[in-house]
Amino acid sequence: MLEIKNLVVQIEDNRILNGLNLTVADGEVAAIMGPNGSGKSTLSYVIAGKEDYEVLDGEILLDGQNVLEMAADERAAAGVFLAFQYPLEIPGVGTMTFLKACLNAQRKARGEDELTTPDFMRRVYAAADTLEINREMLKRALNVGFSGGEKKRMEILQMALLEPKFCVLDETDSGLDIDALRIVSEGVNALRAQGRSFLVITHYQRLLNHIVPDTVHVMSKGQIVKTGGKELALELEASGYAEYRTGEAA
Repeated sequence: MLEIKNLVVQIEDNRILNGLNLTVADGEVAAIMGPNGSGKSTLSYVIAGKEDYEVLDGEILLDGQNVLEMAADERAAAGVFLAFQYPLEIPGVGTMTFLKACLNAQRKARGEDELTTPDFMRRVYAAADTLEINREMLKRALNVGFSGGEKKRMEILQMALLEPKFCVLDETDSGLDIDALRIVSEGVNALRAQGRSFLVITHYQRLLNHIVPDTVHVMSKGQIVKTGGKELALELEASGYAEYRTGEAA
């Protein structure tokens, strides 16, 4: 599914990723954990195609195709999805307008017909009900006035509608209370399938109690330094990140 080879990235002459290697298999849920400053969020942004990051070396292969050669929208059409740690509010852009534009843009890029309005509405309402998203939220501007939990549910709604191949969740548990964490995690788990892989970035074990990973990777100083099963997250929860501290900002 996704293979990262010797990825070297800097921003403003600050080296953040230092020859990172990572493989996520088809259908796998991989978790990345590590201290602040290890480069976790940078990795998510570079996979998705965020500007400002300078890639000095390496490849990011999605089903054998190097996504570094694609613009961000082309990566999205190819099946890459990023759920942000802090989803943006977009005043003046209606939530339903945004969702429909995203869906139809991807369908057009893939050579598919645009959805009719009734089909689109049925899809949105079915996914929203699963995520306990109030219909009134769908009538508002995107994320404007939403709580942290509502914003994260809206991210998972987008993911459910777009049905991406490779989903990156950048600290999705940040700012969620227990109920919101459960709802968001159930939404993610419902999308687990062969043909779809996840990279879950988190500091804490609590998210991985709900979204149980197949593998756990520890990141430090811009590299993957340790890999194990789900038990590794429990070890990190008990021992902390002292041996992996970098003292740098991601």
